[in-house]
Amino acid sequence: MRLWNKIFSRVTLVSLAILIQLVWLFVIVYYLSADYMIIGLIFSFFSLCAAIAIVNRPGNPWVKLAWIVPIMTFPLLGGLLYFLSGGTKPERSLRRALEESQKRLAPLNVGSADADSLPDSRIAGQCRYLGSRGFPLYGNTDAAYYADVRAGWERLLDDLRGAEKFIFMEYFIIHPGVMWDAVVEILTEKAAAGVDVRVMYDDFGSITSVPRKYNSQLEEKGIRCVAFNRYKPVYSVVMNHRDHRKITVVDGHVGWTGGANMADEYIKETVRFGDWKDNLVRMEGEGVRGLTLLFLQMWDAVLPGGASGDGNGAFMPDPVKAAAVRCPGYVLPYGDSPMDDEILAENVYLNIINQASEYVWIASPYVIVDYEMTRALCLAVRRGVDVRLVAPAIPDKKVVYRLTESHFPELLDNGVKVYTYTPGFVHSKCFLCDDRLAVIGTVNTDYRSLTLHFENACLFVDHPVLSSVRADFEDTFAVSALVSDRPRKAPLIRKFWMGILRLLAPLF
Repeated sequence: MRLWNKIFSRVTLVSLAILIQLVWLFVIVYYLSADYMIIGLIFSFFSLCAAIAIVNRPGNPWVKLAWIVPIMTFPLLGGLLYFLSGGTKPERSLRRALEESQKRLAPLNVGSADADSLPDSRIAGQCRYLGSRGFPLYGNTDAAYYADVRAGWERLLDDLRGAEKFIFMEYFIIHPGVMWDAVVEILTEKAAAGVDVRVMYDDFGSITSVPRKYNSQLEEKGIRCVAFNRYKPVYSVVMNHRDHRKITVVDGHVGWTGGANMADEYIKETVRFGDWKDNLVRMEGEGVRGLTLLFLQMWDAVLPGGASGDGNGAFMPDPVKAAAVRCPGYVLPYGDSPMDDEILAENVYLNIINQASEYVWIASPYVIVDYEMTRALCLAVRRGVDVRLVAPAIPDKKVVYRLTESHFPELLDNGVKVYTYTPGFVHSKCFLCDDRLAVIGTVNTDYRSLTLHFENACLFVDHPVLSSVRADFEDTFAVSALVSDRPRKAPLIRKFWMGILRLLAPLF
């Protein structure tokens, strides 16, 4: 019965429909080109135009190469597929809606701290860069870091129970079970009590865990709910653009983010790939405004027309409560999206690596680093920086893990210390640098996160929470294996396969 359900699941049927379209397109193009030379020349011209467009557009050379090689290899079909896919940007309607949403909420996007007042010019420059992209700096924001997601989840439930005005939740994956069911129970009670409760989840991320009309089921409970970017049986690379964010905001005063989705493996109720390691961070105070705006901007974009209803700042932090929070250091919540040519999340990571003077410690489940990040890590080591990278020992996706392993030799040869988390799978996405900076959020070090997904993270500057992040890294190193004697030579067939995967990785 389980096999039957998988065969006729929505993901199988929709994927099959898309595959049929691609096969049909290939057959039509092939036969038309074989019978009509002029048509073959037209398709070849399309491919040439696509290659020229790719070369001339700004962006990562690795990504350009990943498109140009298949276009030149399959000149009849490659260019057509590129133009049909629309490159890497989301569909035009969503881009416009996001731009309008950001403009509408721009008057509320005001920080409480000045980057120019920071004593370290390098850190000030990082904050100025994010500020120039619409993400201001905040002071007076308390934070608690949870290396144990279950402990964080229990605190999150308490925050939800205490909600008086509104609850906003945005997650890539929601999976009914102990973790999510407890949340839904509270959300239902709060909605019945008049609290404005809103949930947004990614349709593809949750496609195997909830039914197609799950949003309607939550609506029946009084919870306003939207499924982001429906997975439809129509070929389009727009399906690649997923909402990978993890955000909870309660009354505009308490905010949560981190790597953890709403599924039982994160609180160790179920075991998948050994011990599942992740994190959560709870914020309270002025910086929660940044997370609130990220949620509202996306909500307005998916439901255009000012659907958030926050024209006068009703969902922003209460000034009295915010003023009561006194905490040293700074917080800068930010988001990244594929709607522009700015690889913002990767730029933040690169700035941290390039400016490090003592150490950079990184945790990421998918280490599929491009040329720029590889060189930055290697050059940091040559400057005398202690560069450490933690990856899983037990993979969740074997092909992706092989890609991750393929990057180890170059990193090891240049002195980067690579650790594998022996107990299982690392899902944390975290950077820590010089006891001065930390990034905690949803951004992996792979092309999909850095270019295709909607992501969010928080930059912490000289904040007390950094000591908890460091302690978590030290505990992780203690139970991880330092990669040093991994065999460097692989069979020729495997090398060839890995080469293909690395070449086409940006298209996955």
